[in-house]
Amino acid sequence: AQQLLPPSKRKKQISVSDVEKMVAKIARIPPSSVTASDKEALRDLDKNLKMVIFGQDEAINTLSSAIKLSRAGLKEGEKPIGSFLFAGPTGVGKTEVCRQLARIMGVELVRFDMSEYMERHTVSRLIGAPPGYIGYDQGGLLTEEITKHPHCVLLLDEIEKAHPDVFNLLLQVMDHGTLTDNNGRAADFRNVVLVMTTNAGAQEMNRSSIGFQQQDHTTDGMETLKKMFTPEFRNRLDGIIQFNSLNPDVILTVVDKFLVEVQVQLDSKNVTLDVSEEAREWLAEHGYDVHMGARPMQRLIQTKIKKELAEDILFGKLSNNGGVVHVRVKDDDIFLDIEEPSKPSKAPAI
Repeated sequence: AQQLLPPSKRKKQISVSDVEKMVAKIARIPPSSVTASDKEALRDLDKNLKMVIFGQDEAINTLSSAIKLSRAGLKEGEKPIGSFLFAGPTGVGKTEVCRQLARIMGVELVRFDMSEYMERHTVSRLIGAPPGYIGYDQGGLLTEEITKHPHCVLLLDEIEKAHPDVFNLLLQVMDHGTLTDNNGRAADFRNVVLVMTTNAGAQEMNRSSIGFQQQDHTTDGMETLKKMFTPEFRNRLDGIIQFNSLNPDVILTVVDKFLVEVQVQLDSKNVTLDVSEEAREWLAEHGYDVHMGARPMQRLIQTKIKKELAEDILFGKLSNNGGVVHVRVKDDDIFLDIEEPSKPSKAPAI
């Protein structure tokens, strides 16, 4: 690469960082992963996940334990790092765990929505079209992504919607860690964390009890999963991780998480968000839905705070030099009080 540069821009000495960047480029992994110790990332994996995912400690512990088991060399070498099925109601953090896991491990997140692969003819898009069909020379979407990013977190979202032929492909991936496309090229899944999410069984777990006595339906969801997924498929999983509904104890923490995300978006506009304790409790009370998870909270913050700020950021008091936005409760509703920055006083003319 140095020979292609003009003589004035060529380096006389090749540093360690240059070699690391080249190795990372060849291995298709982030440069930071070459120098950073995997042990440091793995040691605090469960702790770091719990800092951004709330109310799912049991699921995070199971996930981190399985990944540490694989990295310790105590698993078969031909399989992926881990193959997991995340089950639970909507909006409780199944997809967010995958995003944060990829960020902490310093790898790509490769996501496929299985609602696009409900028909039999769409399954061939994952590994490539057969000979004689359009797109035969292009390869498959899944195999191409894994070839480009051999170190990644592979998320197959809403796996229950996929055609049964997709499960047959995944049996080979979970058992041997390879998948051959239509051109005969094998994609290596041995450095991939395979995660599949499903909402199957959530309705059975949250159904109402019959009679005056409260019944426990926690095991009903697992029975639904057993009916939906074949024994050979479940037998190849490293674990079926059950996500629980968010309880009221963690809702204030979820509110803080979303408010921090809003503040990060406002930092570039020089806008500071000042939220009172009463406003936090109001958002927690009106944005909590035990069946819908954290998404109603996200929509409430967008309606009450983001949409109100949009006009002021573009055309109003916050359009010039930013300011401070005080979020308060007034007449049982969220009220925004915008404080413009004080203008610097002009120096007296001499």
